[in-house]
Amino acid sequence: MAWQSLKITVGRKDAERLSELLADLGALAVSIEDAQAGTRFEQPIFGEPSEPEEGLWAQCVVDALLPETADAQALLAAARAQPIEGIGAYSIETVDDEDWVRLTQSQFDPIRISERMWIVPSWHAPVSADAVNLMLDPGLAFGTGSHPTTRMCLQWLDRHLHAGEALLDYGCGSGILAIAAAKLGAAPVLGVDIDPQAVAASRTNALRNEVDAEFWRADEAPAFVADVTIANILTNPLKILAPVLAGSVRPGGRLVLTGILAAQAGDVVEAYSAWLPLERAAEAEGWVLLAGTKGETGRRP
Repeated sequence: MAWQSLKITVGRKDAERLSELLADLGALAVSIEDAQAGTRFEQPIFGEPSEPEEGLWAQCVVDALLPETADAQALLAAARAQPIEGIGAYSIETVDDEDWVRLTQSQFDPIRISERMWIVPSWHAPVSADAVNLMLDPGLAFGTGSHPTTRMCLQWLDRHLHAGEALLDYGCGSGILAIAAAKLGAAPVLGVDIDPQAVAASRTNALRNEVDAEFWRADEAPAFVADVTIANILTNPLKILAPVLAGSVRPGGRLVLTGILAAQAGDVVEAYSAWLPLERAAEAEGWVLLAGTKGETGRRP
């Protein structure tokens, strides 16, 4: 069986409306993409809570997946008959039948994090039995090792975490950081997240990796004082959570934060300045990792 892909270029203002219309007209799936994707003009969009979002790209491509028997030209004509501004170029392509599971899996190979640490999808054998192998499949929860902030956190843990240290992973996503910490010898290890789906995914991943780590919803988590607290979320939540995250670290303990764009690093440093000094410990692809040690008095050294 084959399908059709109807791709229509449209302006930002009407991209959502066009996608909804195509879905109503029988599209099996609809996505909105950057019309400049794959070129030097491709524009990443980052949204943050409590900040205005850039929304969509100035020029979008609405990609509708249609049954093989659908009349793509008729759908295009129906879209053009609506008061939708900015409909431009289009294309209609055949999408061949595939073993979609195998095709998707082929796109995810083991990811090398450091000399001894790898992220390994479950359909791959570990690269080395002597390595720190994090068995983790791409899924719904954030944190599968492909994003630079996740890699920076894992590399920091590999270089700086000591066996027997208590670790808190705040905003655990897939649980990858907590699982890595447990495999590196941290204990006890606690991961928290506001998303129940992330907590469930983390628990499943911990079982798969045979590590001792607990995962809780943030509003249900037990009291926990960490030698190391690590949080890979976003700048605004990090600023709002400054008292909570700084307070979770014991005097003399360390705090590691990322999910921070380079231009936002100064704001985060300032937000935590009452508790501890933070410094840039790593930077990759425009993202920054901040780390600092809490004074023995519980305040800045």
